Parts: sequence; C-alpha cells; structure tokens
Amino acid sequence: MNIVVAMKQIPDVRQIRIRNRQPVLEGVPLTFGSIDKNALELGVSLKEAQGSGKVIVVSAGSEELQDTIKEALAAGADEAYLVIDDKLEQADGAVIAHVLAETIKKIDDVDLILCGEGSGDNYSGQAASRIAELLDLPQVGYASAVEIQNGTSRVTRSLEDGEEVLEVPLPLVVTVVADINQPRIPSVTQILKAGRKPQEIWELADLGIEPGAAVETVSNLAPELQRQRVVVKSNEEFTQVLQAEGFTGR
Repeated sequence: MNIVVAMKQIPDVRQIRIRNRQPVLEGVPLTFGSIDKNALELGVSLKEAQGSGKVIVVSAGSEELQDTIKEALAAGADEAYLVIDDKLEQADGAVIAHVLAETIKKIDDVDLILCGEGSGDNYSGQAASRIAELLDLPQVGYASAVEIQNGTSRVTRSLEDGEEVLEVPLPLVVTVVADINQPRIPSVTQILKAGRKPQEIWELADLGIEPGAAVETVSNLAPELQRQRVVVKSNEEFTQVLQAEGFTGR
C-alpha cells in the first residue's frame, strides 16, 4: 500500500525568541511540525506492519524545503514530492491544500493520506479537510490509533468525553493527534541515506495553479505579562499569597 504524509515546513518553535513582543525568526532553523512527525511515524509503522508499499511525503514551500525534507526521509519516508515556489511564501491554507491535493493526484495508487491535526505554527487544522474535499475522499479526524486490514481502516478517534472507533474503506484522509506515538530518532546510517532517496520537485506552473492573493500578517504580538513582584520571605508568606490569589485551598 502507498501512504502519503502531508508535512509543513515551519520555524523551529523551540528556538524562537521574543523581542519587543514580536517573534525573532532570523537565524531560526526550519523543521517539520511535531504533529506532522507523528503522522509520518504512523505511516512508517503501518507500512512495516503491512510488509510492503511506500511512505511518500508531500510538502510545499521555499527552497529550504530540499534540506528540511531530509528529516522525513531519514525518519522512514521512502520518497518525497515537493512543490517549491517563491509565490508560496505567503500563501494561505486554501492555496496550500490545493497544491497538495494536485500533487497527490500525480501519485499513482494512494491508499491512505495522513496529516497532523494542526500545523505547528498557526494550527488552523484546515488542510486535511480541504484536501479530502478536493480529492472527494472520506476523512476521519483526531485519530489516536489506526489499523489497516484487507483494504479497510479501523480508526480510533480521541474525543473530549471518550473514544470512537470507525471502520472506513480505503482510500481516505486521516488526521492524527500528538500522543498517537513517539516519533523514532533516525540512526546515522539513515541520515546518510536520506539524501539519496528519490525526490520529485515541481513549481506551481507544473501543477497549473495560480497562487492568488498573498496573506499579509498585520500584527503578531506576544501577550503582555504584568508581574506583581510580590516579595515573600518564608514558605508561610508564599502560601498566604497563593491563597489570597485563589490558587490553593484555604
């Protein structure tokens, strides 16, 4: 079976600093979102369980994507289809979903499309639903477990007040939650082999897509924090302050 994993390149959120309430992105390395890595780990695990097939990563972004994709290839993906175009830098979620859907159409015999429940930057959670609609496929969201048997998927959904188990025939689109698994750490050998795995690279013109109007970020400010600067000199005083603020029982 062929499993497609849609992944988004974002700045490493662990290395973003705030200055004057604004994020400082200069010098911050690019990586894939953490939940995207969970989706990739699921894809690799399902392929291993089936004993055949391929895990194919699709992504759209800037030229740096050619370096970032090595992360996914080292972590178990077999090949990658990339759309690299400067016009995608400020594209909105609808455009990216359109690009990914057209990219997936060029891949033969896709059985399962996996996405994270939300991206690691804006977390809009729209891409998977848009891709499913554009490809006319069923979608199951918030998956905490996925099993494949005889052309049918058994998906456990993590809901607010319990779990739901669905059986859906392939092909379909599935979004995964963050705690579905723990992504593997690639070995040195896997990292060295990643650069030799197949990559197909296109531009928007190759897909016949016009990017449309770019999204302009008017403001992106961190919240202001008001510190009370209360000085305490003992555990008893500290406890009294917490009780006064309603943080502990009396």
